[in-house]
Amino acid sequence: MTKARRAHVTWEPDEWPDRTATSRIALCVFAKPPRAGHAKTRLATAIGDGLAAELARAFVLDTWALVSGMPWADPILATTDAADPVWAALPGTRVWPQGDGDLGDRMERVLRQALASYPAAIIVGTDIPGLPVEHLDAARVGLSAADAVIGPCEDGGFYLVGSRRCPPGLFDQIPWGTDLAYARTEERLRNVGLSLIRTPSWFDVDRPEDLNRLRALGDSLRKRAPATARVLERVTAGVRGEAS
Repeated sequence: MTKARRAHVTWEPDEWPDRTATSRIALCVFAKPPRAGHAKTRLATAIGDGLAAELARAFVLDTWALVSGMPWADPILATTDAADPVWAALPGTRVWPQGDGDLGDRMERVLRQALASYPAAIIVGTDIPGLPVEHLDAARVGLSAADAVIGPCEDGGFYLVGSRRCPPGLFDQIPWGTDLAYARTEERLRNVGLSLIRTPSWFDVDRPEDLNRLRALGDSLRKRAPATARVLERVTAGVRGEAS
């Protein structure tokens, strides 16, 4: 396969080469401070500002525990407010400011900063409690076989994107917050000449109906995202109390 052709190929999981990356990878967690009235506002319409902020904080704690447990990764917290005291709950954390601009500007900035020190970098959000560790491992393996990886969400967005290169304007003109974000980002990665692997799909938690999907995870949520599971039990109890 020629280089030009390879740049336009998307590898599916069952086609991945049997290769294992040996270098450490920067695993950058994008997070906003979980402030009441500002965090998870769509969830807040159903459960209130306070519980929505508590869920957002739990998402951060569980996501950070997940990425910190990856033996091949150096976790980095990339945030809109590096001075917020909430990050003190994550001792020893490297905190990077995302800087200004839209999500694409900020992702490109953090990705470029990470690639200055690492052979590859992965960006994940925090709205993915219960994400199986295998999905992150798949991204790591993917970056040993292709230039970039992306993890689609069921709502048309994506929960993960990683790359070994960051051409200028990598995330330009993406319709963030819409059901076209994933498709347009994948198209953009291909158009700048990056070979691409998709990791298994997952779901993010933004809307009240997404809480039912969380509850359906049952014991696996309690194992993978214990902080989220504890707050979700309180949310569920409150909903039942209002209905009685």
